[in-house]
Amino acid sequence: MPKATARKTASPDIALDAKLQPTQARGQDTYEIVLATAGEMLGEIGFEQLTTNAICKRAGLTPPALYRYFPNKYAILKELGDRLMKAQDDRVFAWIESGGLEGDTAAERIDKNVAMLTEMIEMTRRFPGGAAIGRALRAVPMLQQLRFASRDMVAGQFAKILKTRYPAAPDGRVRLAMRMMVELTYSATEMAVEEPDQDALALSREVCLLFERYFDTFGDPSLVPWNGALQEQ
Repeated sequence: MPKATARKTASPDIALDAKLQPTQARGQDTYEIVLATAGEMLGEIGFEQLTTNAICKRAGLTPPALYRYFPNKYAILKELGDRLMKAQDDRVFAWIESGGLEGDTAAERIDKNVAMLTEMIEMTRRFPGGAAIGRALRAVPMLQQLRFASRDMVAGQFAKILKTRYPAAPDGRVRLAMRMMVELTYSATEMAVEEPDQDALALSREVCLLFERYFDTFGDPSLVPWNGALQEQ
């Protein structure tokens, strides 16, 4: 969806949270049907064309049944985005805890990173509307914070580990590098998801090789930022 259109249609006053969390089985079924249907339709027609009436028609629900839980399509997208980001973040943190960033050789570290990125791509491919959710979270200004919060949380964890590996590296440079790494990972994931014929394994290996070679520069004092600005942050 074009960013200009998103800005025009998405007012900061629009409610983003679900009205009600279902507590009974019937309500839970309706809640999940709305989300599953919206995810499928996002992948088919995109966020701009998606409407609550269209979701109801596809799902066989009445509008009041949907509006009992969601005030608008933005709240539905927010819930889908929350779920996708949480699934990805939880898996990344579990991978970090299991030693995913550790390795005695560059080849070992690259292999571990390739496995993780490939899994992220496949997870996003399986998630209903995964690619469209990612595009919408970038395009709708009031929902961008979902992605930023996820990026900063993951980048913070990576930064702690990279700093132990390269203690002499300026803190500011480490933080910036990790945010760049997460953003590039998002881009690679979206590239693979949006292009079904893309070889996820080959793409992951190229991205991870790039990261490994880039991180080598943190051990070379001659390659710190030329103006020293990041050393002071």
